[in-house]
Formats: sequence, C-alpha cells, structure tokens
Amino acid sequence: MSEDTTPGIDGLPPELRRWAVAAIFTALALASLDTAIANIALPAIAADLHVSPADVVWVVNVYQIALVATLLPLGALGEIVGHQRIYIGGLLLFTIASIGCALAWSLPSLVAARALQGLGASGIMAVNAALVRYVYPTHMLGRGFGHNALVVGTAFTLGPTIASGVLALGPWPWLFAINVPFGLIAVWIGLKTLPPTPRAVHKFDFASAALTTGCLGLFIIGIGSAAHNAPPALVGAALVGAILLGWFMTRRQADHPAPMLPIDLFRRPMFALSAATSVCSFAVQGIAFVSLPFYFEDVLMRTQVETGFFMTPWPLVVAIMAPIGGGLSDRYRVSLLGGLGLATLGVGMLLLATLPAEPGIANIVWRMMVCGIGFGLFQTPNLRALMASAPPHRSGSASGIVATARLTGQTLGAALAALCFTLAGHDGATLALALGAGFAALGSVMSFLRMVVEPPRA
Repeated sequence: MSEDTTPGIDGLPPELRRWAVAAIFTALALASLDTAIANIALPAIAADLHVSPADVVWVVNVYQIALVATLLPLGALGEIVGHQRIYIGGLLLFTIASIGCALAWSLPSLVAARALQGLGASGIMAVNAALVRYVYPTHMLGRGFGHNALVVGTAFTLGPTIASGVLALGPWPWLFAINVPFGLIAVWIGLKTLPPTPRAVHKFDFASAALTTGCLGLFIIGIGSAAHNAPPALVGAALVGAILLGWFMTRRQADHPAPMLPIDLFRRPMFALSAATSVCSFAVQGIAFVSLPFYFEDVLMRTQVETGFFMTPWPLVVAIMAPIGGGLSDRYRVSLLGGLGLATLGVGMLLLATLPAEPGIANIVWRMMVCGIGFGLFQTPNLRALMASAPPHRSGSASGIVATARLTGQTLGAALAALCFTLAGHDGATLALALGAGFAALGSVMSFLRMVVEPPRA
C-alpha cells in the first residue's frame, strides 16, 4: 500500500548525510531541551506573570499533552505526505511558537503558545526515528540511532544548566527566544538536505486522528492527575474516557491497511516486545528522576546543590553509552544487549535503594553510573529493534510509537513514584526505587524473550 518516491539507495551519501543529520539533531535537541528549560523557569514565570505555582504548572503540562496526544496521528500523516515534510513543518511551527512564548504577556497567552510549541515538537519527534532510518545506510543504523540517543541524553543532561545560565543573564522569555535562530537554520538546512521518503497511497483518516488524539490526551491527563493527587473520580473518568476512545478507534480501523494506532505492527512479536520493554525502561527512569531528589534531600539530608550533582552521572553516562550501544547493536543481538542493559539498570536501582545511612559522595556516584550504563546499553539497541521490526512504509507509525512509549513510560513512572510517597510517606522514595528495580527486571525478561523471534546476526 505504498509507493516509493525515493532513489533506490541505502541512506544518503556521506557529505549530504552530515548536513541532514545536523538538521535532524538540531531540531531534536531543541524539542528535548524545552521541557527541562520550562521546568527550571516556572518560579520566574509565576513571579513575573503574578500567578500561583499550581497555575503555572500548566506551562509544562499543556506542552506534554499536546506533544503526546498528536504523535501517532502525525507519524501516520508522515507516511502519506512524506516524513521530511512533517519534520520541517513541525520545526517551523515550534520556532514560530517559541517567538509567541517569548512575547507572551499573560499566562493564557503563554499556555496557548506552549500548546502550539508542543504540537511542533510532536511533528519533530513523531518522524525523527523514521528519518534517521532513511538518512543512514543499513549497516550504520545502530550508529545513527546511537547518535540520536546521544542528542536526547545530552539535552536532558545540560537542560537545567543551560536554563540556569540563561536566567542568570536575562529574563525568562530569553529561554524561548534562543530557539528561534537555531530553528530557522535547521529549517533551511533541512529543506535542502532531508531526503524524500516513501509515501502511502491511502488517505488520512481525520476521524481516527481525533479519536487517537483524544485517547492519548486523556490517558496522559489521567496519569498526570494521579501524580498530582487529583480526586480519584477525575482520574478514573479520564482513564475510562481514554479506554473508550481507544476501543472506538481500534474498531474503526480494524481493516485499515495502516491503522493509526499501529495494531498491525503490534502483531509482530519483535515490535510488540520492544515497545513494551521501552515503556518499562522509561517507567524506571520516570520513577528514579521523581523519587531520587526526595531521597537525597529528605532521607540522606543532602543540599539542593549536592542533589543536582548526584543527579548528573546517570544522564551523562547514558549520553556516553548511547553511541557505544549503537555500535554494538550493529554486531550483536539487540535482545541480548537490551536484556543485559535492563538487568544492570535493575541492579543499580537496588543499589540505590540499599544505600547506607550516611554514604560518601563516591558511594552515591558509582551507583548512579551503574544505572546510566544499564540504561544507555539498552536504549539504542532497543530503538533499532523497534524501527527495524517495522516495514519501511510503516516507519512513521513505528517512529510515533518510539516517542509515545518513551513519554508514556516517563509519565507512568512519575505517577507511580507519587503513589509510593502517598502509601509510604518518608519511606516512599525507597519503595519507589525498589519498584523501579522491579520494572527493570520485567523489561529485562521481555528483552531476553525477543531472542526467540530475533534472527541471528551474520
């Protein structure tokens, strides 16, 4: 059900590939940085716009909701109109919305601009992995996905530092204004270098897009509300609504050649196991990055500055490990690499949960590094497995699932960490870390199960 409009080549020539990669990864870095940047800026925004902390949180929430809710529809649209068009359109909208954020005069105007920014980021992330698949030749896919993970990890690591530095020099609108020159340069390079991709012949189903957006949006709202101790009735209504919309959408697209919620891809054991493993791994990350600051400050009685230092080794080591894992995935089975990586992550979480009462700095740092090694070893091979297990003409939907699994896992992890604090009080962080170890073990088992269906490497 697709017609290939691309030249019959495997990836782009090296010189052209470098420029295409520059455009792809610049946009990905901007979209990845923006969540961390906004989190750091919330107190300054609340003070400047004279709003409460509870209200200003919508600056972050609306971005995440718009991002997650539209990933699958935009990935499906990319299969029809071309992934490069969705990518450039998303980047252009993200850049224009950044101007709107910088010029916002009130909380409603800022929230509206952030919603558009989230939609633009969705266009970037929905087809990011698909474009990497067409830019790099097959024998370099692991390296390409490793570079992709390196960009995300580096942005995640440096985001708070960059935001703090910008806020030290100027007001919070500068945080959004700095996106504009980088975004425009990436758009210009992308227009000249990104390759045309295969385009499907079926039409875009707007009704299914609306159902998918509603389903994912309500799911994220429900999980996020649970994390913020919203009334159970509200959480339940959102989750039930998500299930109902998902059911209607699944029924509507049961016979579709390329369903928006890619049921056809989930019938492939390798794809389904890789997606489930991804959700588990990012749930561990979500649990850890919500609970560890409380653990360091409330249990180990460390300062905020020390906590920031202790949080750095994990994402820093992930950024280092990402290209290493990518290179290994070009030679060894991803099921083995992913299983070993998540097993290592689980050990690291248990080591953190069983820290002595007064640990030294090195005692904390090496445990965080173990977690980073495990997560980094898993991430890139699993991304390769997800994309390689989908046929080329379904790359857009597979790419959408990559981002959806990541964000869903992180949101679920944050909600579970909040639940642990509700159930265990002062010991909630320790319980959350133990729960994270359990998710890592479950993900490791699912990764090893892929050995049954993964062909051996030549």
